[in-house]
Amino acid sequence: MRIIFYHPTDNAAVWIDGLRQRFPDADIRLWREDVDLPADYAVVWHPPRAMLAGRPGLKGVFALGAGVDALMDQVRLHPDMLPANVPLMRLEDTGMAQQMIEYTVAAVLRYYRRLDEYALQQSLREWRELALPARETFLVGIAGAGVLGGKTAMAVRAMGFPVRCWTRRAKVIPGVASFAGREGLDAFLNGVQVLVNLLPNTPQTTGILNAALFARLNRGAYIINIARGAHMVEDDLLAALAQGQIAAATLDVCRQEPPPRDHPFWTAPRITLTPHIAATTLPSQAMDSIADNIRRIETGQTPLGLVDRLRGY
Repeated sequence: MRIIFYHPTDNAAVWIDGLRQRFPDADIRLWREDVDLPADYAVVWHPPRAMLAGRPGLKGVFALGAGVDALMDQVRLHPDMLPANVPLMRLEDTGMAQQMIEYTVAAVLRYYRRLDEYALQQSLREWRELALPARETFLVGIAGAGVLGGKTAMAVRAMGFPVRCWTRRAKVIPGVASFAGREGLDAFLNGVQVLVNLLPNTPQTTGILNAALFARLNRGAYIINIARGAHMVEDDLLAALAQGQIAAATLDVCRQEPPPRDHPFWTAPRITLTPHIAATTLPSQAMDSIADNIRRIETGQTPLGLVDRLRGY
């Protein structure tokens, strides 16, 4: 078995050594353009076109993240990069769901307990108690309820908040109201106080967080974006904040990462920025998942996390 690996920034030795522990008899190596040997599997993150192009014999490509939008964008531009017969797998959980839960619950509670407003008061040397909203009306809407979003919805619901979700197709999540499709979007947004974006990034969802959507939320709603920066029309968010339609936003992702030093997000008083850390790939869990999928493919079983190329996730 021959496995090639590429990641533009991560420590390749950690991954190669870990995969060798799981497959001691395999030939596992860092991909180099000047040593382009045959391969059965590729483990990648933002790979160069040359790594995958011209490899119709690949049995599988494993993306080191839950989102594969960057790779799919490359494939749309260069169809020869990933032949149609080669399965593409993404990481479905591998420890990311717990991280998403922690991040989302922390952000929701921060807004519910008005801690961001207390931080602003502190900067102004103000000492004033703020009334809490009624928990039963503090409606949290989660856009995107796949493996990660579904678990996140249940965790927020367990905190006692009303929760609803919006997906391409209706979901059955205990205690969570489900809305689906474009025809269900208006009903989903109506009354939402906190909107959590966990949608996949596809041509259909690019720019979905825009002025028209913000206008359909409760006035003074909150935005938590932990999916992709491409979902957000940034000027529309700034305008909605200035108008008071959106009270505050927590953004783990931006269109350009990091944002330019003069970007208004850095200094906007009601925007909280984090550097794309809501859920990071954990190498050990990820390698266990990849190894399990390789064994599935080798024994003729269907791998988990198989990407539907038409949907883009």
